[in-house]
Amino acid sequence: MASLSRLQTIARSLKRNPLPHSPTKLFNPRETIRHASSSRAIASPRCFTSVPGNWQLQTRRTLILESATSASESVKLNRLSDSDSGIVEVCLDRPGAKNAIGRDMLRGLQNALEAVREDTSANVLMICSAVPRVFCAGADLKERKTMSPSEVQLFVNLLRLTFSSLEDLHIPTIAVIEGAALGGGLELALSCDLRICGDDAVLGLPETGLAIIPGAGGTQRLPRIVGKSLAKELIYTGRRVGGKDAKSMGLVNHSVASGEAHLKALEIARDINQKGPLALKMAKRAIDKGLELDMVSALEWEEDCYEQLLNTKDRLEGLAAFAEKRKPKYTGQ
Repeated sequence: MASLSRLQTIARSLKRNPLPHSPTKLFNPRETIRHASSSRAIASPRCFTSVPGNWQLQTRRTLILESATSASESVKLNRLSDSDSGIVEVCLDRPGAKNAIGRDMLRGLQNALEAVREDTSANVLMICSAVPRVFCAGADLKERKTMSPSEVQLFVNLLRLTFSSLEDLHIPTIAVIEGAALGGGLELALSCDLRICGDDAVLGLPETGLAIIPGAGGTQRLPRIVGKSLAKELIYTGRRVGGKDAKSMGLVNHSVASGEAHLKALEIARDINQKGPLALKMAKRAIDKGLELDMVSALEWEEDCYEQLLNTKDRLEGLAAFAEKRKPKYTGQ
């Protein structure tokens, strides 16, 4: 990991000089998408709103990568093969601490996400756990007790940036939740596009019971998923909910029998994996950015996202396969 003083300097700089944001420059989707498509970095359209937005993404990635310079033992990256080629799994594997997120796991998540971002063959990402009956128990509080306040602040800032990097990933993402997903563990799942859990899963944000608040995106992503009033109740009380209740409130997409979340997630991942890779990326861009715009601007954004697909080989292959009544063979071109 980069030296603490270096990261603290960056964090202080970002605090004094917030990353630029220019919502007033959001109304020319055609130019911003074209600019994005010519960039090596791929992310959600929230970082494609303007040149400052691209700078924001690059700054975020630079800060993350400076803290992720060595391998992790607690996060494994698996690329599925044969008919499942294109599906990638990031597997949390820290059984002694119930997958609590400490420095090593954070570094592992950062490395894994960067590897997926650079992998042009990846079409869908699943985040799962190798530890029975637990997805992620949240932050490693034992490790945190050894940190100074400035070290805690830096760690939480890096955690927030890492989860934002996951949310910004250019491909669909699925959180596979069996057992506990608490605190930072639930915030990790909230950063994914879809969430699949077992009926005996336990989800919650207990931070107010520790005299803090969710600091890695929970106060912002939860209300966007379940609504403001329900999110406030869950955060104020720290109440934990089971899989079936999580499904009924829209916190997860599916709640299945205990032990079958991975099978359900893989079923969905396989379905996604059969679709046009470029179409998936553009669909994610259209949805994520469109929700931040008024309807007129959102429809313009959708139009331009659609336009980017018109001259692709995959679109022609899709039409040919439909006419010939066969399965399409998409190449991502």
